[in-house]
Amino acid sequence: MAVDLRRTRPLWATAAAVLSAAALAACGSGGGADPAAAPAPTSAAPTSAPTPTDVAPPPIKGKLRGYATVRQLSDTADLVVRGEVEEAGFRVDEVLRATTGSTARAGARITLAPLPAGVPDMAHMSKLEAGQVVVLYLAQDPAAPTFRTLSGDFGVFDLTGSGAEAVATTRSQTMAVSGLNAEDPAASGHGFRTTLGQLRAVAAQAE
Repeated sequence: MAVDLRRTRPLWATAAAVLSAAALAACGSGGGADPAAAPAPTSAAPTSAPTPTDVAPPPIKGKLRGYATVRQLSDTADLVVRGEVEEAGFRVDEVLRATTGSTARAGARITLAPLPAGVPDMAHMSKLEAGQVVVLYLAQDPAAPTFRTLSGDFGVFDLTGSGAEAVATTRSQTMAVSGLNAEDPAASGHGFRTTLGQLRAVAAQAE
């Protein structure tokens, strides 16, 4: 049976168009689109803020000088005085020794300053309080009209009694001399006791 080519031609044309469209669609979907970009690497973890322990501590100053004898204290001190601690300073009742040019005299009042901040031994020092009667071995501040006891407690003798026989005892047991003119190793670390008269005699010999 013969086929009418005039009828089948439109069918072939339609089929060809469908195939052509399918081919074009396949080409458009084949790798033309860029793949999803990989996430960017994260930056390094931020450094933590400094903690209080990261702050450098204040510098520690040198340790205090130790003294073995009353003679060493007398030779080093700018001023050696007997008197009473007051609320606003120190009342001088007697000058046992004063360096050349000192204006300190009996009846005068002087200002006492604390040890410099940062000295490790400062935490172990006692405090001078109003009403205490003492002999002080003092160093004058070169930049101000104030005085400091030599190496803290080393320069403090507490007085009891009156006159030349008044008992003079080192303020500290450990930060104390062990003799008048010569060191006594056996007495070291146990404090030292003498009399006001003996402190006067040693001060008079000081260089």
